[in-house]
Amino acid sequence: MPDDAPRFIAKYALEAVPRYTSYPPATKFHGKVGLADWQRWMTQQDKNPALSIYVHIPFCKSMCWYCGCHTTIPNAHRRVEHYLAALDIDIRRRAESAPPDGRVCHIHFGGGSPDMLKPEEFRAVMQQIRASFNVAPDAEIAVELDPRGLDSELCQAMAQTGVNRASLGVQDISHEVQKLIHRIQPLEIVQAAADKLRAVGISAINMDMMYGLPAQSVARVCETANAIAGMGADRVSVFGYAHVPWFKKHQRAIPEERLPGAAERFDQMLAANHTLSEAGYERIGFDHFARPADPLARAARDGSLRRNFQGYTTDPSTILIGLGASAISECPQGYVQTEPNPVRYANAVTSNADMIVRGVGRSMAQQAVASRIANLLCQFETEVEPGDPVDLAKDMLAEALVRIDDGRITLTEAGRPYVRNLAARIDPAFRSTTEQHSVAV
Repeated sequence: MPDDAPRFIAKYALEAVPRYTSYPPATKFHGKVGLADWQRWMTQQDKNPALSIYVHIPFCKSMCWYCGCHTTIPNAHRRVEHYLAALDIDIRRRAESAPPDGRVCHIHFGGGSPDMLKPEEFRAVMQQIRASFNVAPDAEIAVELDPRGLDSELCQAMAQTGVNRASLGVQDISHEVQKLIHRIQPLEIVQAAADKLRAVGISAINMDMMYGLPAQSVARVCETANAIAGMGADRVSVFGYAHVPWFKKHQRAIPEERLPGAAERFDQMLAANHTLSEAGYERIGFDHFARPADPLARAARDGSLRRNFQGYTTDPSTILIGLGASAISECPQGYVQTEPNPVRYANAVTSNADMIVRGVGRSMAQQAVASRIANLLCQFETEVEPGDPVDLAKDMLAEALVRIDDGRITLTEAGRPYVRNLAARIDPAFRSTTEQHSVAV
């Protein structure tokens, strides 16, 4: 093994640290921020801002036991219809408060499973977005999909309304693992979903896989990574399963005795990284991979890579407008999040009440910290500022996980799996003993 190869170091791999998809992290959100704050922030934006829209569809046909998302299982489709009626109002109202000279360059549908929508329902949502916002002709419009619920009619509706990228959840191709996570999904179903999307012209395909699931092994992770590469995915996300049954009650159904240990998780992560690299993918940040010609890989090379609640992205927007239950909106001045419960969200919207339940403002100093942490997560280096608690990283320096040269602190190859640990060390607000986070690896 090369001297600079990543190695399992328990005190870092097991350290609970924020994911830093936002700064301040979502654990700092509180209930004293509301819709009026967001509307005020919207009046403080620069001219001609780039906008991004996130649409949350909080419904699935069945619950995957590993899931950490805000989703529910509707007992009738009328629940979806009631939600979509509120979402239609939400789109129009949020557009009214958005900067009038803003231009939408990214739209992302997540969930839940957006494939829970009927073709005509998806068309209606997209039509309302286009009628309410100025959507750029070349906007990236992406949809997260469950391969098991995808049919050709919905694919056609998505293509006709401008969808040009789709993300398919694979997780693991082993039947034993799938049974233990309550997601039976033969590989043929994933391939068929990719074929349907490509047949209608949606050729940019992302796929997600996981490590740390019950009954997973290095061999099974490698098999999954090879299968994803064989299906021609343009981007691959490799996520570690976060077992948080105190937060997501359905995770209690997962047999904890079948979960891999910390060192096993680390080996699985390295195996996925190695397999995908050998298949020709370029590593993007600490958990994404992309084909060399993909825009994400180009962004990583030219320094324009960004990170937000959807992970690593090419989205250059300064304003993210979150629509739907649990959706988070972001601008330089702060964050707001809507009511997570779909029924309460819909009732608040239709009664013209405040559907924002929490958020946090962001000072100029916090914006500067956010920029530095983003640089670290995207480029594995950032500048050292006067007053930085560099002594907090002395353990990582001693382990040769980081180095400091010419006023910059940089992760070594061995240190890259621990980039979130370093981010926490330069985060002046981080307190590992007061908040619950997922482990670093």
